[in-house]
Amino acid sequence: MQTELSARLGVEHAVFGFTPFPAVAAAISRAGGFGVLGAVRYGAGEELARDLDWMEEHADGKPYGLDVVMPAKKVEGVTEADIEAMIPEGHRAFVRDTLAKHGVPELAEGEASGWRITGWLEEVARGQLDVAFDYPVKLLANALGSPPADVVARAHDHGILVAALAGSARHALHHKEAGLDVIVAQGYEAGGHTGEIASMVLTPEVVRAVDPLPVLAAGGIGSGEQIAAGLALGAQGVWIGSLWLTTEEAELHSPVLIRKLLAAGSGDTVRSRALTGKPARQLRTEWTDAWEDPDGPGPLPMPLQGLLVAEAVSRIQKHEVEPLLGTPVGQIVGRMDEVRPVQAVFDDLTRGFERAIDRVIRIAKRA
Repeated sequence: MQTELSARLGVEHAVFGFTPFPAVAAAISRAGGFGVLGAVRYGAGEELARDLDWMEEHADGKPYGLDVVMPAKKVEGVTEADIEAMIPEGHRAFVRDTLAKHGVPELAEGEASGWRITGWLEEVARGQLDVAFDYPVKLLANALGSPPADVVARAHDHGILVAALAGSARHALHHKEAGLDVIVAQGYEAGGHTGEIASMVLTPEVVRAVDPLPVLAAGGIGSGEQIAAGLALGAQGVWIGSLWLTTEEAELHSPVLIRKLLAAGSGDTVRSRALTGKPARQLRTEWTDAWEDPDGPGPLPMPLQGLLVAEAVSRIQKHEVEPLLGTPVGQIVGRMDEVRPVQAVFDDLTRGFERAIDRVIRIAKRA
């Protein structure tokens, strides 16, 4: 499963695996893919450096990348405290009432929320980059449009390719004009923030729009046959995220959530603004339903919503309140029915790819 892009990055298979867990990212790279560590859950300094140190020790010298979230336009002088002050009291009351309705316990006195969306703030993302540029990161991806021009230039100065996710050909063209190197065409089926165009339609549209830039197909991919389809549509690789959530190396630390993921079908997700303020595909829960209730206040825009619900999500996760407990995940969750090591998942992907290619060759020979 090698393409021009994967050869350029020095990986055996053109499978780019996005994950918030360093152990998963390292295992993907060791298996011959390209692990991409999501940085949004980190602060700006020591925590990210610690995990990048760990990656250096456990990726066996194989290449890996980093995914950050930062806006293309900088807003000067806005702090997290300023944003917190913009949250209406009515929304805070709605969160309190929803948690009380389900009997969600408080955090212990003095215990800080373990789930913060500070990574959405540009000042934090820039701090992450200050750390990351001290490591041999081979690809920098941005999940919130094109990075600022100075970030793109700085990455290029370090010999780092820059990628960004796109949910339409129009978005992809903006990335090309901004000087990016790789476009991730993320279809409607994907977990997390995603647009409204399905992968089968989106991928060839983006390939055509940004030619000759390499494109990665993303959204709903969880088999080798789907990887072959993505390459047949013109992509130079695939971007896979959800599939790794039920691997042994993933650090979910929640038997209840793992059980819900294994039991979920492809129709058990929803695009909801409940988590961050932007439409993000996730498990449908009573928490997402509450934010869709017309009698409720409705979600706030990003980043207000993420700051509003941060402590609530921490409480739900810590106490594993099953009706409310969810996670970003794509429609491929219907295929995620057992916990396996990353290497086993990779072996399954390569076997499926070989089956698909053999099938196409047989058809071509009969033509």
